[in-house]
Amino acid sequence: MSKVLYLLALQGILGALDTLYYHEWRARLPLLGPMARAELKLHAARDFLYVIIFSTLPWLAWRGYWTIALASLLLAEMVITFRDFIVEDEVRKPLGGVYHGERVMHAVMGIVYGAMLAYFIPVLASWWAAPTALASSTPPVSEALRWTLVLMSLGLFLSGARDACAAYGLPHSSWPWGRRRKAQLESKLEAKAS
Repeated sequence: MSKVLYLLALQGILGALDTLYYHEWRARLPLLGPMARAELKLHAARDFLYVIIFSTLPWLAWRGYWTIALASLLLAEMVITFRDFIVEDEVRKPLGGVYHGERVMHAVMGIVYGAMLAYFIPVLASWWAAPTALASSTPPVSEALRWTLVLMSLGLFLSGARDACAAYGLPHSSWPWGRRRKAQLESKLEAKAS
């Protein structure tokens, strides 16, 4: 289980870098409003799934029938990610497409997630064989790693909430990218369209 948690932490770091640099800084997705709604909704859904995964795995074993619930969350994350690969191509066309470095980042994140699943499947199998319970668990990792994953889940919640608010055009959801930046982005998109 320790390798699962270390790989999950690595996934969290890569995801944070991807979100902060590519989604926020480069693409400024929250500014795109309705144009990016589909991608932002997918990001929010995935973030909320990750909140559950990151906040529980350092502390709980999902045993018996709970294993099915956890496996369903992991499967849902994959389905959302596959859908996101398709949707982001459409959303980003007016911006010139998905950035090359972002594609590489997504590939690396896919490899890390696959490695995490490879180590996690035997754990899930042992949990499935146990009596049904959400049982307290202390994996052989440091307290610092466990609390880091909990802090990451808080960041994921905030990121998911921001993306959900931006997807539905709620006031101030594109902060800190103000109106001036939005006007620059709109003129850039108009120039590409002409």
